[in-house]
Amino acid sequence: MLAGGSSRRFGEADKLAAVYGGMPLLHHAVLRLAEITGDVVVTIAPGVSEPTMPPGAPVRFARDAREGEGPLAGAAAGLAAVDRDLTVIAGGDMPELSTAVVFHMLEVALQAEVDAVALQHDDRFRPLPVVVRTRASRDAAHALLHGGERSLRVWLQALRLAVIDEPTWTALDPTRATMRDVDVPGDLDPH
Repeated sequence: MLAGGSSRRFGEADKLAAVYGGMPLLHHAVLRLAEITGDVVVTIAPGVSEPTMPPGAPVRFARDAREGEGPLAGAAAGLAAVDRDLTVIAGGDMPELSTAVVFHMLEVALQAEVDAVALQHDDRFRPLPVVVRTRASRDAAHALLHGGERSLRVWLQALRLAVIDEPTWTALDPTRATMRDVDVPGDLDPH
């Protein structure tokens, strides 16, 4: 599942349609997740056209209930469209996800009694990418949204969370490309 935000820091352009490494930014994340699952859900804002997808990519779309409700609402909309025990959530602006890292996150989720698996980055965990138990995380997201919360970090802290330490996941991704995201136009240069 891919979620996107309003891209305020990026400016007026459609960030996910911007070209990164020869194709739209969103296509990179879609193709990486398609290597892991045959069911990629892309959450989009209400009233916008569905973006073009890479040919043959196993993509379907979910829509936020209301525009501008934040990342937790986007995740909840995507989770509502998923009927599997585990869901991988990544940002549409994360073009270099390591499939090895994501597969390791899935292994940890399957082996541990947790609701979510995140990656440590510096002195704290990053909320994306994340692997979640769909039902538990969906229920927690709805409860938090009902209370006015919009933060992915707060949501994950409300779940039984396992955090994979930095030395473990960087052994699978020494360049730390999994954490790369595009926030401003200057981030479009893949080097």
